[in-house]
Amino acid sequence: MPPTRSIWHRRVVAPIVRQLRQGITPDQIALTIALGLIIGIFPILGATTALCALVALRLRLNQPIIQLVNYVVYPLQLIALLPFYRGGESLFGQPHIALSIPMLVARFRADAWVFLLDFGRIAVQGVVLWCLLAPLVATAVYFTVRPALRVLARRETARAQDSAA
Repeated sequence: MPPTRSIWHRRVVAPIVRQLRQGITPDQIALTIALGLIIGIFPILGATTALCALVALRLRLNQPIIQLVNYVVYPLQLIALLPFYRGGESLFGQPHIALSIPMLVARFRADAWVFLLDFGRIAVQGVVLWCLLAPLVATAVYFTVRPALRVLARRETARAQDSAA
């Protein structure tokens, strides 16, 4: 009986290995992972799936892998929302607006238009901060995962040659 694989291996590693076997280069997969991660933490909830799809289509990247990474990093997006919003406020020299749920509801009920303007501004400032950090983080991720993917590709090539012989 074959050993049971972890969910990480079944859901993340195995799909990447399958793509390597189908001819996608380690560099393409590294770029896909880097962009999936950075787009996956984009500070607007609900936008990442469409953004990943558009970027993957435009750059001819692997849709399943970019969406997989996007979904895997969803908890990071939730964790990063407040730091992006606070960092954006600081970047633009704006005072911090309290972001508690009861306060948000009360402000919305008091004046929905002012609420949308205030929190739209906070969101835009968070996106600006994300835009400044995204290239740096994506580059770091790309150059971090690329060597491991190259090793994995060499192993898969050797394994395929051994089984063909």
